[in-house]
Amino acid sequence: MLLELKNDRLIKALLRQPVDMTPVWMMRQAGRYLPEYRATRAQAGDFITLCQTPDLACEVTLQPLERYPLDAAILFSDILTIPDAMGLGLQLIESVGPRFDNPITSLADIQNLPIPDPEDDLGYVMDAVRLIRKALGGRVPLIGFAGSPWTLATYMIEGGSSKDFGKIKKMLYQEPTSLHLLLSRVAKAVNLYLNAQINAGAQVIMLFDTWGGVLTPAAYRAFSLAYMQQILDGLQREHAGHKIPVILFTKGAGCWIEAIADTGCDAVGLDWMQDIGQVRAKIGDRVTLQGNLDPAILKANPDVIRSEVAAILESYGKGSGHVFNLGHGITPDIDPENAGVFIDAVHAFSKQYHNS
Repeated sequence: MLLELKNDRLIKALLRQPVDMTPVWMMRQAGRYLPEYRATRAQAGDFITLCQTPDLACEVTLQPLERYPLDAAILFSDILTIPDAMGLGLQLIESVGPRFDNPITSLADIQNLPIPDPEDDLGYVMDAVRLIRKALGGRVPLIGFAGSPWTLATYMIEGGSSKDFGKIKKMLYQEPTSLHLLLSRVAKAVNLYLNAQINAGAQVIMLFDTWGGVLTPAAYRAFSLAYMQQILDGLQREHAGHKIPVILFTKGAGCWIEAIADTGCDAVGLDWMQDIGQVRAKIGDRVTLQGNLDPAILKANPDVIRSEVAAILESYGKGSGHVFNLGHGITPDIDPENAGVFIDAVHAFSKQYHNS
């Protein structure tokens, strides 16, 4: 069994090896839809304290695994830990979202950005990874993650969430050299951060490019994909004699799927706006595909959920190379029972598509 895991289904599927059934996990599987998560967050007092307290981060990472037969755990953290460690002063305001006290407004701000030491400035994340790996005891693999440089830069320049990305797009078109400098510094920080997660015990890495889909095709390649490529090229792809699979996910990336596959990643994450069978026909012989149920379907009744799961499995077809997931993160308004229906349906319905 790979990595001495009791359940190595995810690793095998990411390496396109035979599995007995399609593995499944959910983006944001440790989160506000679970009452036990809300209780632990209340104990912590706020989201940032929860992220920065390794014992509690470990606790909420494991909570969904106590409820569901998931095939992976994903580190409980946030993509904005790196900008916060760079001195931007992260606040997470209820019903508003993330805000930075010190957003990037000039070239001088970019030039003065420090590159965080992952074991020092972000040591709480590494401590959480080590605790989670120990607590898992080989039950399932642990996924580590980071935000893509472009996605992190959107928050760093906009000062928080944005509807039109006006500030960063203005920099992209008027001061592209400044934006490239920022992205290169962030890419270096992400690379160090992910390698530290691998050394601390992460067995799979996922790069979240939440906002790459707001770019033009040319800008996506130059300002998003190129920096994810830099990170991939600098990643430690093996640890302790085992391969570390890497998943790239750009929301809204339908027209760039082949370019993403060409980076050398092991898997491409798909949002719900693409037909997984059609994508497999284009690139499925090169990479594993992860996805891609619309998270809103989990608001429907169990029969609808099962039907949609069956349709995606049928579209993908026989053989390995599929990791079932949502097309984006599970939302806070989902009934935990419906999440269970989804996970059970993937396992039950997918067996017919595998020979082992």
